[in-house]
Amino acid sequence: MTGSASELARRLGDYAEAVCREYLSNGHRSGNHWIVGDVRNTRGRSMHVRLKANAKGPAGKWVDEANSEFGDLLDVIRETCGLVEFRDVAEEARRFLAMPQPQPQISGIDRQSAAVRGSPEAARRLFSMSLPIAGTLAERYLAGRGILLTSRERALRYHPGCYYYELVTGETLTFPALIAAVTDLGGRITGLQRTWLDPSGNGKAQLADPRRSLGNLLGNAIWLGLEPGAPVPVMAAGEGFETMASLRTVMPALPVAAATSANHLAGLTFPPGCRRLYIAADADAAGRHGIHRLSQRAGEAGILAMVLRPQLGDFNDDLRLLGPTQLAAWLGDQLAPEDARRFLPPG
Repeated sequence: MTGSASELARRLGDYAEAVCREYLSNGHRSGNHWIVGDVRNTRGRSMHVRLKANAKGPAGKWVDEANSEFGDLLDVIRETCGLVEFRDVAEEARRFLAMPQPQPQISGIDRQSAAVRGSPEAARRLFSMSLPIAGTLAERYLAGRGILLTSRERALRYHPGCYYYELVTGETLTFPALIAAVTDLGGRITGLQRTWLDPSGNGKAQLADPRRSLGNLLGNAIWLGLEPGAPVPVMAAGEGFETMASLRTVMPALPVAAATSANHLAGLTFPPGCRRLYIAADADAAGRHGIHRLSQRAGEAGILAMVLRPQLGDFNDDLRLLGPTQLAAWLGDQLAPEDARRFLPPG
């Protein structure tokens, strides 16, 4: 086994149960083993995967007592995914571990295309492995930011042990995370944003970059309140998820889109029937390019663009420090009168 393969197998072994739950889903845990029919995920009991290292060997090693086959978790990924080349197995393993891909000896265009092919699938898989946020640390985190959303928000999930790759040390760590799906207008997941959380419940995890996005983001967004394919005559858009979730907290009937960055905000795709677009600004100048470009594109599409400005640094600051009633009153002076009557609570 090459050094690269042995390192990948060891890392997979560190998360042996998670690997088994993902790729050997027809099995179950029994003591220190995952029991399944065979390495191709058939139902049964003849194959045993060691979940924790012990005197008999490292985690991730398996044996099938019916045919005497044996191997490691790279073999599991190869067989269950129907892969042949080691580079494809390694790519799938790294994607599962949220590890960066090695730089292939190919042109920049080909490298970019390979990254684009992988990321949306990785995003959809991670989202499907996550849980509804009700009663979780993610719901507690949002409530601590003053954000109260209904259980109907399909874009939000919680993962109790989301992998975080530390770029400086090369370590793969595990933290709970708020998972927000980035979707196109049809509701298909094209990417996601992960916000790693402090396990003690004290806000974000103490990491260099506790929020990262992956997938195809341009033109898409974290949508709250969007019904795929339905006309959206009035909406709001901005960069940050917490900014837009704060507006949604005080205006729960208004569809909102968080584009995740200024550049992605500038390229947001407009939903059908959009006539009026409110663009959420921050107090600093960092996102002015995105606001200007989005306003320009909206005008070209016949959409009236209006900028909403916070009193403090951003709308989440307003929500937390001033309260929802004062935020609603502040917004009422910036909305079109008919939108204020429709979306704001009666004052």
